[in-house]
Amino acid sequence: MKYLFFIVILLLWLLLVAYTFIRGNQAFLSVPAVRWVYLALMTISFLSFFAGFFLNEFLSPMLGKTISFIGYSFLILSIYLFFSFLMIDIVRLLNHFLHFIPDEAKFRTWSGIFIFGAIIGVMIIGNVRFNNPKVVNIDIQSSRPTQNKEVKIVALSDIHLGTSIDKKRLKKYVDLVNSQHPDMVLIGGDLIDRSLKPVIAQKMDEELRQLRAPFGVFAVEGNHEHFGEGGKAVTDFFEQSNITLIQDSTILINDEFYLVGREDHINSKRLSINQILNSTDPSKPRILLDHQPYNLSEAEQNDIDFQFSGHTHKGQFFPINLVVNMIFEQGYGYLQKGDTHYYVSSGLGIWGPQYRIGSQSEVVVVRFRY
Repeated sequence: MKYLFFIVILLLWLLLVAYTFIRGNQAFLSVPAVRWVYLALMTISFLSFFAGFFLNEFLSPMLGKTISFIGYSFLILSIYLFFSFLMIDIVRLLNHFLHFIPDEAKFRTWSGIFIFGAIIGVMIIGNVRFNNPKVVNIDIQSSRPTQNKEVKIVALSDIHLGTSIDKKRLKKYVDLVNSQHPDMVLIGGDLIDRSLKPVIAQKMDEELRQLRAPFGVFAVEGNHEHFGEGGKAVTDFFEQSNITLIQDSTILINDEFYLVGREDHINSKRLSINQILNSTDPSKPRILLDHQPYNLSEAEQNDIDFQFSGHTHKGQFFPINLVVNMIFEQGYGYLQKGDTHYYVSSGLGIWGPQYRIGSQSEVVVVRFRY
């Protein structure tokens, strides 16, 4: 039962893929060269998806990255082709009764070529939006009695280090963070994608140790840290990377404000915010890291000044972003509830496809005044 949901999703996707194969083959019947190129590309990409997903750990970093890119690109392409071919079929059905298309064979061929080209164009734009993270600036004022102080925080989430997000890309991320000259760096979960093997093999801890922040680098685990080796292997990697994990605990920074970190929502035994704050000084400001933005009111009820979350990726690509907005009270961006401020980040890295369609990779610069 544990994997039933994923099995159902996989079966539905395989049906979707079969439909795009059949409809693409029919669309290009009158242009054999295009038809065979289409079928060859789709077949190679389809096989690459499963090879990248299941064999990544056994491949060289470069080969694994290439196969994963092809396979995950196919995932996006197949979804968009499905909806596009479905629209064409609806138009053809209407034409069966209304006869407004004079040559259906030409319509089928040219609409197929146009759709394929348009989807590729959208995917190129999506890849550019992934490769060029934006910097989001927000100002947060604590409602507690002011000390007339300010801390500059760079907050990141969902980096997903592994095969796709390799050491070379990580270096770019570290340089981007350091260019903001933060006092503190916060990582809101899913630093690691799945397995630690490609992360350790590429010695990514060396890059993470280059993060520069006088107050330190702090993080919580996300759900993806639980998908691979988990446990001590993950905590050891964070320690080797000079990143302080805050799991259902607090850290008092400079005797001025608290960092509060939660275990991920995937852990049903995690403590409540009230339990975590039990021994803290209520007069001092509190910044909360909680990977998945569920039950936002809990932070407000416990006088949290600022909560930073990730997980949603803002859907990462259309139409998943619409689903995210239905699942979460705040699927992306800034929110204020009472005296508590929230920011849900779209994330810096990606899971799977290296595309941001309807979203963009980002780092968040927070000026927290207290």
